[in-house]
Amino acid sequence: MIAQAHSATLNGIEALPIVVEVDLIGAREPKFVIVGLPDKAVQESSERVKSALRNGQFRIPNQTILCNLAPGDIRKEGPSLDLPIAAAVLAATEQIPASELAGTLILGELGLDGAVRPIHGAVNAALLAHEKGFRRIILPRWNAPEAAIASGVEIYGVETLLEFAELMNGSLLVQPYQPRPDELRPHPTYEIDYSDIKGQVHAVRALEIAAAGGHNCLMVGPPGSGKTMLARRLPTILPPLTLPESIEVTRIYSAAGEKGGKPGLMWERPFRTPHHTASYAAVVGGGKNPRPGEISLAHLGVLFLDEMPEFDRGVLESLRQPMEDGVATVSRVSNTLTFPAQCCVIGAMNPCPCGFKGYPEAQCVGSPATCGRYASRISGPILDRIDIHVQVPRLKPDELLDLKPGEPSAAIRERVMRARERQAQRFGAAITNAKMSPRQIRDEIQVTDESRQFMQQVATRMNISARVFDRLLKVARTIADLAESDAVEKRHLAEAVQYREIGW
Repeated sequence: MIAQAHSATLNGIEALPIVVEVDLIGAREPKFVIVGLPDKAVQESSERVKSALRNGQFRIPNQTILCNLAPGDIRKEGPSLDLPIAAAVLAATEQIPASELAGTLILGELGLDGAVRPIHGAVNAALLAHEKGFRRIILPRWNAPEAAIASGVEIYGVETLLEFAELMNGSLLVQPYQPRPDELRPHPTYEIDYSDIKGQVHAVRALEIAAAGGHNCLMVGPPGSGKTMLARRLPTILPPLTLPESIEVTRIYSAAGEKGGKPGLMWERPFRTPHHTASYAAVVGGGKNPRPGEISLAHLGVLFLDEMPEFDRGVLESLRQPMEDGVATVSRVSNTLTFPAQCCVIGAMNPCPCGFKGYPEAQCVGSPATCGRYASRISGPILDRIDIHVQVPRLKPDELLDLKPGEPSAAIRERVMRARERQAQRFGAAITNAKMSPRQIRDEIQVTDESRQFMQQVATRMNISARVFDRLLKVARTIADLAESDAVEKRHLAEAVQYREIGW
């Protein structure tokens, strides 16, 4: 008798359907053979499944167990196929009804004692179950809150192989998982706030514009001026994630195994800060079995590149496509994967290697040539893709001693959300000003005659490229949205222009 169970495997962040087939073959030396392009973790499932069956007091056939994972041309990865393999063995030996496996998607790693352990990619598999019309999904109980977003699919969380078998045999003790109201839309809380910031009103304003329009930003200032402190608080002024956005973020983190032991959906905007020694694969994505990189883990959040010139030149240049298109493409001989990467890229750097060029706090010890080489580590094309450049000077003693707190994040966030609402009404979709196409720039940005004349003067004086010209208009449109103005006025353009003028 051949028994079948349905499961899924991850290809990047996409879940692909897998059919687990088990056939029992008479043999003098019983073996457990798994075919169908399994990786090492899947090959080791045979030992985990046998031990779990034995310790769960299930009958192990004295025959060769041939397990096929179809389709055979897709590489199967990870231990999440343990439970469906065990289910197919139990059905083949008639310890559970084979008919109960129809319409059921099964995932789970097995411990040697029969415990069902958490897996990666539960939300991805749940979305697949909804798309393919499965009536229920059975997976580790810890993953049930994450999978509960699949509408029209019953979610069963089990803790042991014995509990799974009881469910298959009709036990009423195992009930579908019902999410609590606080799991569906919790409000994220932050331990940090912009009220902690003293002074730096100009930099906070620049980051408010970046948050409102989804713009990239580069902060330049001497050591200790507060660049990292400013960047870390950016998620606190971004609008809360919507349910579709939360699902998108959770898909990426669940597939990458980066949830950090948190059950359910993720509701906080991501903030990723890779070290400047991070490799291309770590930042953009890749590896033997390609995984999302830091820029994809920052999707719908913030990617903070501290000490930006210290990053490898190739790593920085690889960010061109994600910064422009909002996706990161990882190509391999056998496969090409595309990961979402729509985030605010925030860079921070010193003006020179010692950090004090142009500042009175200390004398710069570098030669002009050394300082020039340092600044040139960030190429012109990357700088063109950064909409906002802002100076962050060191605070003066009277500012450091000022006990008056800065403006709280909640107040800034209210303005950002109103600006985002204007953009949603304008574009009819979740598109920020930073993502406007050239046609949308022409159609949606209403420039007065005075503003048009001003921009002609700016373009001539600054000798800017067409890309920078468009980005100036996008930033000005965001500033106008924050001011709740329909037209882009000269004052909005003037403020946008000042965010392109940084002396190196």
